[in-house]
Amino acid sequence: MRNAISKTSVSQGSLHHAKGNIMQDLEDLNRVVSHRLPIIVVESFEEVRALELLTRLAIKRSMSMYHWTFSEGLKRSQFGEETDGQKTQKPLDALRYIKQSAPAGLYVLCDMHPFLEEPSVVRLIKDIALDYEISGKALVLLSYKVDIPPEISRLCARFQFQLPGEAQLMKLVQDEAKAWGRESRQKVKTDAGTLRQLIQHLKGVTLSDAKRLIRGAITDDGAITESDLPQINKAKFELMDMESVLAYEYETAEFNEVAGLKHLKEWLNIRSSAFHQNDAKLRPKGLLLLGVQGSGKSLAAKAIAGTWNIPLLRLDMGAMYNKFFGETERNLRDALSLADMMSPCVLWLDEIEKGLGTDQNDAGVSQRILGTLLTWMSERKEPVFMVATANDIQKLPAELVRKGRFDEVFFVDLPATDVRHAIFEIHLKKRDINTAFLDLKTCALLSEGFSGAEIEQAVVSAIHVAQAQNAELSADFIIEELNRTQPLSVLMGEKMAALRHWAEGRTVSAG
Repeated sequence: MRNAISKTSVSQGSLHHAKGNIMQDLEDLNRVVSHRLPIIVVESFEEVRALELLTRLAIKRSMSMYHWTFSEGLKRSQFGEETDGQKTQKPLDALRYIKQSAPAGLYVLCDMHPFLEEPSVVRLIKDIALDYEISGKALVLLSYKVDIPPEISRLCARFQFQLPGEAQLMKLVQDEAKAWGRESRQKVKTDAGTLRQLIQHLKGVTLSDAKRLIRGAITDDGAITESDLPQINKAKFELMDMESVLAYEYETAEFNEVAGLKHLKEWLNIRSSAFHQNDAKLRPKGLLLLGVQGSGKSLAAKAIAGTWNIPLLRLDMGAMYNKFFGETERNLRDALSLADMMSPCVLWLDEIEKGLGTDQNDAGVSQRILGTLLTWMSERKEPVFMVATANDIQKLPAELVRKGRFDEVFFVDLPATDVRHAIFEIHLKKRDINTAFLDLKTCALLSEGFSGAEIEQAVVSAIHVAQAQNAELSADFIIEELNRTQPLSVLMGEKMAALRHWAEGRTVSAG
């Protein structure tokens, strides 16, 4: 049942909490200034919000405040002596004026970051900072990203806005719904469950970005529905700008598209509600899927996200590695931080052994990567369900697979006869082929030793051959393709036997 978003959707306590976030930001910023470091670094896309907060701080501390932009030069923000902006548009001119002629106060330099590579700019900033105790001139470097030169790093304090909490996000939804209602003379429709999911998915974005995402969901059709959530997740991920290391998987699946894996499905079904609850102690954290190539591990990861209706993020272990010392570890930390911000979500580490396999010739990078990942796995608080898939257990470090790292380790074996029958049906129906007149029982029997991926390729090849002969697809075409194929279980029989031997008694069967 869909209800209109009403004023009662947000309690007075929630409103108080939302206002409290603003006051908390002001208090935190005041505390940073009280440390009397001469340079404050504020990294934020929300320039207007930052300037408003800094103006409040200046009033609170009875300070003059000025802000500089390349387009307008140095301007008075609230009160204090006016300056000639025309003469201070260039960074060096502005900094010379602040150093030589400007009164004591707070000087906010907006988007100064491109000029921090110029030695003369860095030197002037350092001169002003070193004279802070006498002049009383504090600098604020405000931009979406600021790389601090080492010459001034010890003179800087960093400040970061608090991201909006549930109460603030709920109030934003209410405000945007009211604004849309005034224009359209209608009420925004939604339901409590979808609204709760929306709030969860908006966590980790800034106030202004959250407002835009909410507005986009409402103005589309005057309702907030489950169909809006994937688009919001996609937009949120793009805002984070981490596509090189972490990929957003737009195509997920449902468990009715996955044949077999009965025990895995039961395990996930039991824990589904616990994952969506706020109790971190009971929330499942993840699992390791070990098995042969093409057995459905990747599809299972996609199905978890699709069934739980949460985003799926794929960590590319290969793209994470960087030739520069320390960059690989930072890439991983950034990716894990983004996963936390995208929560609730599924974090999929595909073929994890390729990124964490022990290597004596990598200058210790794999060990540092392992340490970073293990620390995150043990300390994370956000609802991020980690799904790691692996084909070769021998390459994985013992620290990762020991008891307690994952909630469970499942072994995904080659499909049994009944599962192969279901796989044939799934792939044929996916291609709009009527299976009623196909002898899939025989196909299932003759495909022993085939993985799900190999069965799909046999189906695809059979369809192409039938079309080339201008004939209707029959089981004979499929059987012919099966006979032409040597499955991986034959080509790598010894290796797969060793994998099964290791998994026996150490893992839980997914089938």
